[in-house]
Amino acid sequence: MSQSTVPRPAAASGDGPPTPGDGEPADGRAPGPRSRRRGGRGRRRRGRPTVHIPEGGVGFRERFRRDRTLILMTMPAVLLLFVFAYIPIAGNVIAFQFFSPYAGNGFFESLANSTWVGLEQFQRMVNDRYFWNALENTLVFSFLQLVLFFPLPIALAILINSFLHSKVRAWAQAVLYLPHFFSWVLVITVFQQIFGGAGLIAQTARNHGFADGFDLMTDPGFFKFLITAQLIWKDAGWGIIVFLAALAAVNHELYESAAVDGAGRWRRMWHVTLPALRPVIALLLVLQIGGMLTVGMEQFIIQRTAVGPGTSEVLDTYVWFAGIKNGQFSYAAAVGIVKGIFSLALILAANKVAHAMGEAGVYKKS
Repeated sequence: MSQSTVPRPAAASGDGPPTPGDGEPADGRAPGPRSRRRGGRGRRRRGRPTVHIPEGGVGFRERFRRDRTLILMTMPAVLLLFVFAYIPIAGNVIAFQFFSPYAGNGFFESLANSTWVGLEQFQRMVNDRYFWNALENTLVFSFLQLVLFFPLPIALAILINSFLHSKVRAWAQAVLYLPHFFSWVLVITVFQQIFGGAGLIAQTARNHGFADGFDLMTDPGFFKFLITAQLIWKDAGWGIIVFLAALAAVNHELYESAAVDGAGRWRRMWHVTLPALRPVIALLLVLQIGGMLTVGMEQFIIQRTAVGPGTSEVLDTYVWFAGIKNGQFSYAAAVGIVKGIFSLALILAANKVAHAMGEAGVYKKS
């Protein structure tokens, strides 16, 4: 049998050109340093690009270019705040005048034609016993709300988050949050039907032979507790949502670790839940203290005739009746300025206390 005349492959004989993969690229070029070995110096390093920050920091133009989308999104809110909150502050100049809206055509002409009286309106405020009565009532109502109302949403949020089933939790949250949408007229009407002279409790007492005269809605001594109870029923559900959102961010591994270490339900609440809520509690407490001189107006005006102005008068209603009903605009502006200054002092003092406790408060300590 004759030997085959078919030539051998070039790779076997070594006479032909090398094939791709034998150390030479397919296009015939000489192998470069990157193809000599895998992972050598010639391979490009993949990773995050190095960011060079200039010595003077990022300039305003660069920051604006970087954050221009967020700035455009916040501009409508900033504009509304500037128009309706900051520009009206200039109107407080009437506190140093005997302002009359009939002194000219329009506000600015009346402002220019009104008489300047200096600090006379503030001296009148200091000597007015009705002002001190309104301030005393405001502080009493604010203290009761701080002691009785502020801790309740925290306790209810912990209860809903820890002790109830998920379906019961959703139902309880919806029921507690619903009164927040009620008007004060409806809230006071509900309380009137329960605690009034013709309410449920009074009728039940009369049906069982007890003496007449039960009417907590017209009792001046009980009015401060009645106001606080109405506020709790209406707005406690709103505070629950804030604390439940803070509890949702707590890592459940902390509870599991505490349970493994032998901590019971109360110890886990004390050492895990409350420390997680501490920043939110500090922030809301600072805001609550800063708003101590603002306890609302509609709730007190509706019940003013039932208990009398001596019991229900607060700074908000005092400014309303003095400035709007009686036309004493300069005097009402003076009271508003004093109220704003003391509110600012309270919120700054409360923020200092929050910083001393290690919390950020309204703003971080620089």
